[in-house]
Amino acid sequence: RDFNERCAQCSEVNWGLTDGGRFYCRSCHNVTERTREVVNTDFITNSRVQTISKGLRKQEKNDGDCEWYICEGFQLVLKKQVEALEALGICPQMKDEVLCNFWRCYLQKSKQAYCKRPAGETVKALSVCESSTDVDSDPERPSLLRLLSLSESEGDLQTDCSFASSVSKVSENTSVYSGSVDGSLYLMKNQKEKLRMTMPMTLSFCYMALLWVREPITLSELLRFVVEGHIPYLNIYQHFPEKMKLCGLDLKVFCIESWPVYEEVFNKMHELAAFLDLPRFPDITESCFLHPDMLCMKYLMEANLPDELHIWTCRVVKKTGIGEVDFLTLIPGNKSTRKVKYDVLAAAVIVVVLKLLFLLDDHYEWLLSEFAEERNKSNTEGGPYFEFKKWYEVVKHSLDVEQKKLDEERAKYQWRCEKPLFYSVKNKSKVLKRRQMVVNLQKQFGKLSGSMQRAEKPNPSSFQLSWSEENTDGNCFHGHSLKGILQEKCGLLTAMNPDYWLCTVKLCNEKLCGHLAHYREVEFPQSYHFVLGLFSFLLRIQPSYIHDEVCMIEHKLFNKKLSKKLKYNSILKK
Repeated sequence: RDFNERCAQCSEVNWGLTDGGRFYCRSCHNVTERTREVVNTDFITNSRVQTISKGLRKQEKNDGDCEWYICEGFQLVLKKQVEALEALGICPQMKDEVLCNFWRCYLQKSKQAYCKRPAGETVKALSVCESSTDVDSDPERPSLLRLLSLSESEGDLQTDCSFASSVSKVSENTSVYSGSVDGSLYLMKNQKEKLRMTMPMTLSFCYMALLWVREPITLSELLRFVVEGHIPYLNIYQHFPEKMKLCGLDLKVFCIESWPVYEEVFNKMHELAAFLDLPRFPDITESCFLHPDMLCMKYLMEANLPDELHIWTCRVVKKTGIGEVDFLTLIPGNKSTRKVKYDVLAAAVIVVVLKLLFLLDDHYEWLLSEFAEERNKSNTEGGPYFEFKKWYEVVKHSLDVEQKKLDEERAKYQWRCEKPLFYSVKNKSKVLKRRQMVVNLQKQFGKLSGSMQRAEKPNPSSFQLSWSEENTDGNCFHGHSLKGILQEKCGLLTAMNPDYWLCTVKLCNEKLCGHLAHYREVEFPQSYHFVLGLFSFLLRIQPSYIHDEVCMIEHKLFNKKLSKKLKYNSILKK
């Protein structure tokens, strides 16, 4: 009551005391460095003070392990992931000013922290042992891993996530054993109204924070950095401190033996944003990296396509209205707006432009290529004409090489890390001996086969395929001209091709079947399938998702003609 200063964060005067004697704001939970010296111990026993535990954990006398909860494990995972993103060059404010607030809001919404304790329930105040979690030592800066007051809420979460295959071998006798305090409770209880935290959701948190600060990283790039090992995700338990023992049921939560899936991370991000009741995200404007005009420029360079195509992509974006701020900006919980996949949308725009200019029907594009080849023989001025056939051969060769490398890397990937796992204390010594035996055998076979040690992972790059105009082999098509396929009409350059074929006449209900249109390779031309496959490799997603966006853009582009055709067909049926 004697402390009347206003909170530096929310300007309220509503202070409480932590167990460590520090003042904290009951409105925004901001903890200050100001402490109160207590002389009369009766004051502590007679007063009713809501506290946030900041003390050290109770440590077992035998091995010095500390108590920890599942949510603290996920908090450590988020901390490691955002630190990896900071190392990649994102703004440092994303950690404490954005992601930390999202995480606190999630803990409050899921009734794990920052909430009134349920009546009649045994509550255990939790805190993170700073020495065991490697917390930032700066007291002025709120750290993502400086935990709060957590309580065991009544319901917990569903167990619908897929677990590692090795975890299913755990016997019933050891199924209740875990290194965490609430491992069994976390998996056994059900509560449908809560969004249960999983490992893929950690990437959803990161992508949501990246989208909030509008960093130049798309979801496909984020997942690719995870697969390449630049962002901790697989074998994340090797980053856990020694005092946080991970075993038993904890492995079902943190042990992942599958690559992250684009759709799962994307959908969970939107569920999270709605669950947290977040406001409208910052606007995606034309100067933002996530705008289709910007992303189209990037993917045109990576796909080794002519720079002049960017003019056409901008025209398609403007004509269809998919570059409008209201269309691109995320509004959580708004079911009337479509969820925008920025990278997939930009790739689909390029596919539509290629169909407008080259038709991609396995016939017209080859005729244009022969025409451009003949023109290039007699062309002495300006840049060469773009040849679709030559571009196809060059890109297909590079794509096959990169795809083979990717398949080999995935086949050789070691799902087991150097830090061994054990499901019970009894099996710990056996597991350690087996792991040491495996390491020794690998070294011996490596010497016999003469295999080299695995090379260090390359530095992360936004481009998977690189093309340089300085090369004299003619494999770079960035500076090639489109004059051979364009004609001037009313002062504007238009395509010589007057035809266009639609992927589908009528769109499906995306909410019912999950797709706007169905994609089968045998039903479409091979040129169209190759272009989809190229961007499918670049984005690491299924071609059907790009096909969906292509159909959506086509219906926006030819809306008037389609409506007339549908009306005409309905009249004929009558």
